[in-house]
Amino acid sequence: MNEPAPAANLRRWQLVLRYALTDGVPQRSLSIALVVGSILNLINQGDRLVSGQSPNFLKLALTYCVPYFVSTYGAVSFRLYAQRAAAARIDGGTA
Repeated sequence: MNEPAPAANLRRWQLVLRYALTDGVPQRSLSIALVVGSILNLINQGDRLVSGQSPNFLKLALTYCVPYFVSTYGAVSFRLYAQRAAAARIDGGTA
């Protein structure tokens, strides 16, 4: 018998958090955020930095956060898909 919806949702969110916080996902996402965020900050605020003006710190922080979250989302999505595909193979179905 299937779990009630709230219990299934809770288990899914627990799985998402575990995937987002384990197996090197935070480290890879941080590496990507540092590279991509730095490039985007140079593109978006390079003129302010070169001219000696203070950068917009909210934009600066968000420019690093966005690639971090996008990278983490991609890693978690892939792992959830791989888990469903493996379960389907075990059950004899398709993903």
